[in-house]
Amino acid sequence: MLFLVVYYGICLAFFPGLLYGLGKHYFIFDIVYSLIFVWLFLVNGSIRILCTCRRLGIIKRLIICLILWIPPVNIYFTYSMCRVAKDEYALETFRAFSNECRKESYTCATKYPIIMVHGIGFRDLKYFNYWGRMPKVLSCNGASVYYGHQKAWGTIEENAAHMKENIQHVLRETGAKKVNIIAHSKGGLDSRYLITKLGMGVRVASLTTVSTPHRGSRLIDFLNRLPDGVYRFIAHMLDKSFQMVGDENPDCYHSSKQLAPAYCAEFNRQVPDWEGVYYQSYTSVMKNMFSDSLLSIPYLLMRFLDTPDNDGLVSVSSAKWGTFKGVFQNKKRRGISHGDMIDLKREDYNGFDVIEEYIKIVEELKEMGY
Repeated sequence: MLFLVVYYGICLAFFPGLLYGLGKHYFIFDIVYSLIFVWLFLVNGSIRILCTCRRLGIIKRLIICLILWIPPVNIYFTYSMCRVAKDEYALETFRAFSNECRKESYTCATKYPIIMVHGIGFRDLKYFNYWGRMPKVLSCNGASVYYGHQKAWGTIEENAAHMKENIQHVLRETGAKKVNIIAHSKGGLDSRYLITKLGMGVRVASLTTVSTPHRGSRLIDFLNRLPDGVYRFIAHMLDKSFQMVGDENPDCYHSSKQLAPAYCAEFNRQVPDWEGVYYQSYTSVMKNMFSDSLLSIPYLLMRFLDTPDNDGLVSVSSAKWGTFKGVFQNKKRRGISHGDMIDLKREDYNGFDVIEEYIKIVEELKEMGY
């Protein structure tokens, strides 16, 4: 309303001749022109929110784009978007305030540098960080962050060997005696093999696994029901795709089969924990198939094959290893998925802040002397 009053005053001040020159129709013209101007103002704000708001998923953005042009339905969706933008602004304000308070204390300045180890099917890329916004925030709060740089579709043995070289390089560069490893998904198995089988236990202070299938994933048992020729063909096509983006000798067939429960059971017998290394684990759960559109079908398969307590790929029972620190979840209907734990979509969700949770993880490692 205030906007309309101001606008009307400007029109009277600068364009009186135009308005009164229209005679008795000037009032109708002014109303129509004002409504169009306000509508364009709302559209401009809506486009800004659609392009910048992290709390709106892809599906929600598409729905809003289709409905935004339909009055009076668009009024409700405009109000909803403004409410979401308000919540996100409040969250970002809180983060900025928290980071400012932590700046002098170097909350995440651990004794040993941190190695962040990705999961299967991904790489440590320069322009698209596997870990989303977390590394930057951890670094701003004093952490020394490095990456595993293992292959996307490498076997556990191959990836562990690559990680050993990278960690030795980090130790030489920093002068540190040990490192802390934070590993997601299959990266936790790569790290455990590195510690025990490659003798790097003396160089690793702690291993934190997030959503790692220590006891395998039932999804692999389901995929193993496919004819072997079909499985190999799919794996070959994935290998070719990753070779095109620079992955050397990818082995999707064997690396994926290493996530089968039977293989992991044997792996656990042959790869015991290294005495002197602190092991801890975390995981999350989706509450329904709509929690994450990318993992809807895997979640339903996991729910049918194993348990509803899963993150779309890994069950809670499989993710427990060492000191189990708990399950990440929120109070909303959405739940937290396997991808949410690495900030895959760079989205923020009500009741859960993945960035703050990683800050707490690293802060606890610092307090424990690691």
